Amino acid sequence: MSPTEYPLAGITVVEICHSVAGPYAGSILAQLGAEVLKIENPPNGDHSRAWGPPYWHDISCSYQCLNRDKSGLTANFKLPEDVESLQQLILDRVDVVIQNIKPGSIERSSIGSKALLAAKPSLIYCNLSAFGSTGPLALKPGYDPLMQAFGGLMSVTGEKHGNPVRVGPAVIDLGSGMWAVIGILAALQRRANTGIGGVVDTSLFETALAWMTIPLTNFMATGELSYPMGSGISEIVPHQAFQVSDGYLMVAAGNDGLFKKLCSAISRDYLMQDGRYASNEGRVRNRESLIESLETRFQEESKDYWMAQLDHAGVPNAPMQNVEQVLNHPQTKALNIVQDLPNGEMRLPGLPLSFDGVRPGLRRKAPTIGQDNPKYFKSSSSLAN
Repeated sequence: MSPTEYPLAGITVVEICHSVAGPYAGSILAQLGAEVLKIENPPNGDHSRAWGPPYWHDISCSYQCLNRDKSGLTANFKLPEDVESLQQLILDRVDVVIQNIKPGSIERSSIGSKALLAAKPSLIYCNLSAFGSTGPLALKPGYDPLMQAFGGLMSVTGEKHGNPVRVGPAVIDLGSGMWAVIGILAALQRRANTGIGGVVDTSLFETALAWMTIPLTNFMATGELSYPMGSGISEIVPHQAFQVSDGYLMVAAGNDGLFKKLCSAISRDYLMQDGRYASNEGRVRNRESLIESLETRFQEESKDYWMAQLDHAGVPNAPMQNVEQVLNHPQTKALNIVQDLPNGEMRLPGLPLSFDGVRPGLRRKAPTIGQDNPKYFKSSSSLAN
């Protein structure tokens, strides 16, 4: 994919972000071809630089994967001359600003959305906050695990009678970055039609609410709280991981037809003749007795045996894999989603997107602090060193 073939080639983004959500948004835009200028506060920069071990090339792995393909600049927001230089850079050449600085702090400055849009109406300005742009908690900071708790995810994650469990990957942070990008892309399309930019707002809490759409709707309809179900799902049975003789196998018999195929594949035809299990509603209401019968049967054979049986019957299933197994699986390798730098010194996961059969490539590793200051701040002595 040549530089001119990247979908966002020609778009310049200033990213005033730290940690995960904002940098992930910037990373997506960078991988799509935008020129992303990452602004860090000297001398230490983005908090995630120090999130280790593990490290890769003396920078945390978290920072490397979240800040690939960007240019690195510094600006000390306590120095008026630095803020002025950054403001001028935005007015001169930038299409999009993303910021996830402490709520309220940046808006009072000359690089807040009001000041910049007054001077440049075509600018798209994205605020990525913890709790949103309004409400009693609007100025409160927040992080992914806090929002998994506050937004209800932990109330439906884990085992029914276990301790609270956080979803392993930072799904709130990463999801918020995705929503920021979706909003920015929509605003770019609107600008293409009208010439006018505007403000995009999203937040960690709003992302948590979006991910909780089904449990929230279920409660509003029934008044009944959802509870943790391990690997299962409250609305469909059987749809969970089963212990087999040598590990675990996820089985998703998501409709009545698949349930009949499952029963046949595991030689338990009598279960589909049982009126309690004839429909998904019945299986949900009689979950415990059905799951007990299935668990006993699955434990009798190995993972490979059951995968062969279920695949032959057309029943969706998947083995539980660790990270090493995922990376080494032929399907992962066939997709070429794990990418190498041109010089081969680093490998990172790429975007889950391809264009005309080509996935945007890994062009460069994450920047060192301020490495591109001379290129973008030549007129500012405070930033050029």
